[in-house]
Amino acid sequence: MSEGHVDLLNAAREDAPGGMQTALPLFDEPEPHVETKDREPEVEVCHVAEPQPVAKTPAPPSEPIVDPEPLEPARALVPADFALPDTGPVEMAMRWAYRLGVPGSILCAPLRKPARPRFLAMVETPLAGDRASGMALRAGYLQVAGHKTLTTRLDFASPSKLALPVARAVHGFTWMRDLSSCAPRGQCADTSGRLFREWLKANPEPGKGPAWDVELAGLRLLNWLVHTPVLLSGEGEKLKTPLLGAIEVTARWLDRHVPNGNDGLAQVTGWTGLVAAGLLLPDGKPRRLHAEAGLLRTLGELVSDDGGVLSRSPSAQAQVIALLVDLRACYEAVKQDPPAAFAALLSLLVPALLSLRMGDKGLGSWQGSAAMSESALDALVTASGVRARPMMDARHWGYQRVRSRDGLLVMDAAPPPKPRHARHGCASTLAFEFSHRTQRIIVNCGGAELAGALVPARIEQGLRGTSAHSTLVLDEANSTAVLLHGQIGKGVEEVDFTRETIEQSGRKAAKLEASHNGYVARHGLLHRRILILSDDGSELRGEDVLEPSGRKGKRGKIAFAIRFHLGRGIDAKLTEDAMGVHLALPDASYWQFRLGGISGEAQCTLEDSLWVDGHGRPHGVQQIVVEGMAARGGERFPWLVKRMG
Repeated sequence: MSEGHVDLLNAAREDAPGGMQTALPLFDEPEPHVETKDREPEVEVCHVAEPQPVAKTPAPPSEPIVDPEPLEPARALVPADFALPDTGPVEMAMRWAYRLGVPGSILCAPLRKPARPRFLAMVETPLAGDRASGMALRAGYLQVAGHKTLTTRLDFASPSKLALPVARAVHGFTWMRDLSSCAPRGQCADTSGRLFREWLKANPEPGKGPAWDVELAGLRLLNWLVHTPVLLSGEGEKLKTPLLGAIEVTARWLDRHVPNGNDGLAQVTGWTGLVAAGLLLPDGKPRRLHAEAGLLRTLGELVSDDGGVLSRSPSAQAQVIALLVDLRACYEAVKQDPPAAFAALLSLLVPALLSLRMGDKGLGSWQGSAAMSESALDALVTASGVRARPMMDARHWGYQRVRSRDGLLVMDAAPPPKPRHARHGCASTLAFEFSHRTQRIIVNCGGAELAGALVPARIEQGLRGTSAHSTLVLDEANSTAVLLHGQIGKGVEEVDFTRETIEQSGRKAAKLEASHNGYVARHGLLHRRILILSDDGSELRGEDVLEPSGRKGKRGKIAFAIRFHLGRGIDAKLTEDAMGVHLALPDASYWQFRLGGISGEAQCTLEDSLWVDGHGRPHGVQQIVVEGMAARGGERFPWLVKRMG
């Protein structure tokens, strides 16, 4: 077991339940498996191959699976969606001159003095913050991802030793949204004013460190402009001059440094802050025109054709939605219409995010994100104003969603993000999450992006590894290399995926089949996974297949483990023959996991694991591990998760 995975388990160590019980017969129907004939060569990433029938099952011609929450038609992006607004030659020249460094005051009114610094409007954003975090802040504690820190002990300087989640709140001023949501603004002015003065004292001029990271500077600028009333209410009016000065310094710094952002999301955040500054400050039209062009161009490079950000991170997706919601509020404050591309983009981003919603209405755990709670997701979607259904089939976003009555299945059927897009990249290819009604049954650990708060920083890489996801691991190695600072290396480059509806014993079922080449270079084996969800959602059949990449497989055997991380509150007990696990769910339902009889020497064990909730709190859970030695010439491992009562 890798060192990162050992730390992962030690962080949530609990006594595993003992006791052995007899298994119930689950495989009363033919076990799912793939045909043994030679397959066609691998195709391009996520290319839809011809559907392969389940062996020994007379399937009718394939038809698209109909999800109860289908994708809206005609939602593909077109280049015109990100075209600049049609402006005249004067505004085009103004944008060009501002990009070359001509001050906005000269471009707006060359024959008069620069306008006096002031706010042109106060913004009312529909996106509320976390009331509990705001109350904690008024009590003297900064609460980030469940971790509380005394504000008197915060290091506002940059660089500092703050953990990344805390540094984001301190230098991005994200706490202003929480504070403005917990009490009348006049009652929050003392708290916000004190924190603002402390930060300004430690950061009088632009410099280095997280405070002058493009993303955090953009967040800070946007929050200062959107949540100005929480700073200037009551006696806070005396802060108006230093606040305006800090806004102008930050905006000028961003004018020069936004293109140097670490990735597309950082640049989008910086451009958003600049557009807001151009809207809400005098002589800001040239800055707004320049920033709108940069924002639309960067958004076009950040978002895939089906509406998912290229980092494939749900939290990054949510951040882009929140930025556009706040920016739209800035346009409304000055009574201007935003570019039509913003509304078109929101209509793409929201359904893609909702495709990861599980039965309890919260988000699944993917690419380092924690499982966003139902309340936080509902607040974001309501604020966006977009009424849409979850996306079912996302080829670029990479997540496949199947809903069958009470069962809900989400599968990662695409390679990890490219290194230039990865933020907390995870080796999660072919992992899945499964819920029934409001109970999460199979999950991924998640929460790597919150490492340093309640999630221990030492397990950050372990949380991003293949072992922290519900999929197969060969020789305790990640399917894609997990590197430091959220980056990923070589591994999965191609994923072959098909989706179809099949018939099983007279009932329809949704079948997902995918394979990846992450272990080909090291071990010469392809990992193929088949998932079949029954029409009532109470039975999930699966099969993990190891296939030699060439016509001749290697000799010998290799260690493998198929991990199924269980949802919070599930009581698991191993069967006497070590071929199954009894699952008692918190909703009083009883399920059973059963390994197929043709799985060679493989057996089931129970190990400790953890799951990070939407508030950043890690919870000790259990995981089913199917492990053993697999023949290098290929082997298959069918399994079944079924409700028994």
